Amino acid sequence: MSRNSFFALIALLPAALAFGGAPKIARDFPGADPEARVDVIVQFRHPLAASQQNKVLAAGGARKQDLGAINGGLYTMSAKAAIALANDPDVAYISADRLVYATTFEYGVPVVNAPSVWQAGWTGAGVGVAIIDSGIASGLEDLSNYWRSRVVYSESFIPNDSSTFDSYGHGTHVAGILAGNGRESTGPWFTTTFRGVAPAANLVNLRVLDANGLSTDSQVIAALQRAIQLKSQYNIRVINLSLGRPPVESYSQDPICQAVEAAWKAGIAVVVAAGNEGRNNSFANDGYGTILVPGNDPYAITVGAMKTLGTPTRTDDFIASYSSKGPTLFDDIVKPDIVAPGNRIGSLLVRQGYFAKTYPENAIPFSQYTIFKNNPWIGDYFELSGTSMATPLVSGTALLMLQKDPSLSPDMVKARLMKTASKTFPQYSTATDPITGQTYISQYDIFTIGAGYLDAWAAVSNTDVANGSARSPSTVYNSADGQVYLVFANGAAWGTGAAWGTGAIWGNGAAWGTGAVWGTGAAWGTGAAWGTGAAWGTGAAWGTGAAWGTGSTASPASILVSIVGEN
Repeated sequence: MSRNSFFALIALLPAALAFGGAPKIARDFPGADPEARVDVIVQFRHPLAASQQNKVLAAGGARKQDLGAINGGLYTMSAKAAIALANDPDVAYISADRLVYATTFEYGVPVVNAPSVWQAGWTGAGVGVAIIDSGIASGLEDLSNYWRSRVVYSESFIPNDSSTFDSYGHGTHVAGILAGNGRESTGPWFTTTFRGVAPAANLVNLRVLDANGLSTDSQVIAALQRAIQLKSQYNIRVINLSLGRPPVESYSQDPICQAVEAAWKAGIAVVVAAGNEGRNNSFANDGYGTILVPGNDPYAITVGAMKTLGTPTRTDDFIASYSSKGPTLFDDIVKPDIVAPGNRIGSLLVRQGYFAKTYPENAIPFSQYTIFKNNPWIGDYFELSGTSMATPLVSGTALLMLQKDPSLSPDMVKARLMKTASKTFPQYSTATDPITGQTYISQYDIFTIGAGYLDAWAAVSNTDVANGSARSPSTVYNSADGQVYLVFANGAAWGTGAAWGTGAIWGNGAAWGTGAVWGTGAAWGTGAAWGTGAAWGTGAAWGTGAAWGTGSTASPASILVSIVGEN
């Protein structure tokens, strides 16, 4: 069955079809009651103007928020009115204001060779990063510079909640991995120091996730828009997005992806979690095609998760089986771009947060990182797993690169990160879920490990220059020879000469070996990612009643993995 046929038969009937046809309406648009009022994001073809607002008002809509970063806004109107508005030639796309959620180290930082960068004098000082997450707890010594907090700006985008405190606990954990200085675990009585990758960087706290770890498209877009506006004031060069949701349309239409691209074009590198759905084999696709939004955008730096096995060396590390795999749904983009440690990562604890209250067993006691081995008290750190935890390791490395060379564009940051990533992997590995006992097999192809394993020292030391865009390539499957080929955008840096050829970026070993990507019965074999009844099949991984059912948020597996990790 072709993908066009699939979309014509998909069980989740688009509202556009239900109401007589409006091609610029998202396929998941509410359609049960045409008179029901819903929150919608309207993207226009041109920058916002009064004439566009008037069209929405004339259709019976009410303005809730301008989203100028995507030439659009958030409005409330009836589903019927939205369908009619989509016929206006000035309207580019209309979608529901969807739910977004968190994609939830002592060994993480040494593994990526960050200490070598610090010894060379690069700590992220003077560079800003916007953390769009659940907030950042105040008063933490690890996020201060002696008497001054390094959280230089805070704002909440949650309706009717102006607090920027992290009542969930996710954003503070991410901030610690990215920029904690380890002051609360440094001294003669500590045996382990929990220090982030860029321990002197400044943090811009943009809260979008509520106390349950949930948000909406419009809140995330508003935060991305604010980061762009604050770029010069706080020298914001990187945005960290350890959150996501399932894709419903092409990245070229998705409103969050369009806001990510606006930030990228404004000179800000956007680092995004791949998602935690790599174990999802509901439709015999072995977890392929499960990259979340906005990690599916070709401009974003999309991060998968590795597990360090509790050692500071990378020679025994394996991919986390829950790490989402490409290619992206709808667009077949090669993702993730890079992988980093994300399993059982220790970072800052928010004692009043959701995670601390719900999973107290994940709090790290003093006995584990001090000389007081009989001390039963809970310390200042907490353990979480997921691509959420891997993402700030890459964001922090980007800050180190930009401190050393402020002239780097987001494309150069991405290109160097990918080129210098370690490309030595086994062909296969196995993992066992510590709760269910189920075993998972992972293969190390380009859609599982991307360009390889983050190496901060190599990335910061690299001086190679790439001309053009670092957009992730797309793929095309040739049924005649059973092969999958990379397709590069015009002006892309990849594929030009030896320095930036496919071998230099994605490696020539296991990622491209027979029996991995190319082998029959593997990623592209019949019944796998491209097989009938799999990722593109009727009612597939993103269909109703599957992992991403109508009106659902995170799947239970995603939430579980972000807490317990894997063996």
